[in-house]
Amino acid sequence: MFTSTAAGIDLRVAAYAVITDNLGRMLLPHWSEYEHSGWTMPGGGLDPGEDPADAAVREVLEETGYHVELDGLLGVDSFVIPAAERVRPAERPVQALRIVYRAHVIGGELRVEVDGSTDDVAWHTPQEVDALNRVPLVDLSRRWAGLIS
Repeated sequence: MFTSTAAGIDLRVAAYAVITDNLGRMLLPHWSEYEHSGWTMPGGGLDPGEDPADAAVREVLEETGYHVELDGLLGVDSFVIPAAERVRPAERPVQALRIVYRAHVIGGELRVEVDGSTDDVAWHTPQEVDALNRVPLVDLSRRWAGLIS
């Protein structure tokens, strides 16, 4: 969901979750929507009027099949993507505001999202994550969660 501003820039607010298991593995979906695909954090854009925490929980369920409970806010990241570099062609730049939480699984079963922006989901060891083709948000989230330095 993008919101246009009077300043000539679009705004996208999204919420994500860092989820690890008792074996130290990290849950990551594979983003497949565009040619810039790669492993990413579970999460995504807020619906109009949606609380960021609720969006993170909803998006994790949609992309992974797991019900989660949030354990706290890890960080907020903001950057601007020039219009020519946006994933979808656009005339205006977009400011991406990303809110990242820590969460843990409380139910559900691992499953791949149907008809969404991801085409796979899996648990990965730290060494496996290091070897993945991943979006920069993964390493930023890992740093915020204290999983890497």
